[in-house]
Amino acid sequence: MKNFNKILVVSRSTKHCYKVLSVGISLAHQYNASLYVMHVIHDPFNLDGWNLPVPGLEREYQKMVSSANEDLERMVHEEKKKGLPITVWVRDGRPDKEIIKAVQEEKIDLVLMLAHEEGRLEHFLFGKTNDALIRALPASIMLIKK
Repeated sequence: MKNFNKILVVSRSTKHCYKVLSVGISLAHQYNASLYVMHVIHDPFNLDGWNLPVPGLEREYQKMVSSANEDLERMVHEEKKKGLPITVWVRDGRPDKEIIKAVQEEKIDLVLMLAHEEGRLEHFLFGKTNDALIRALPASIMLIKK
């Protein structure tokens, strides 16, 4: 069996990634691996650079980023105190591109993601990303059921 040295947990919603994170922590202990946790904030409307008359849009976006950082740091705090090497990232962009970029840059061995039991809306939001990742990832992938 392959030894995993670097494991990436992908969070799409910090509220629903606890199960994936717990599997990632368990595997990181089992393989004595470094753990990376990434949350990608995707702006499907590409509002960056637009001069929209929407007051507070930038402030709301910054609150989302800050909230995601706080949630993830709170989730990994105890394991970090125990000495497990954990890196937390909140990135902005298309999830498939950001995940692939991180895997390549950090030489990630295993990617863990929540398996979605897709309805139509969920398939619209996440289905293409999962398909793109499965085809393009230069690492093993494990989908975790809720």
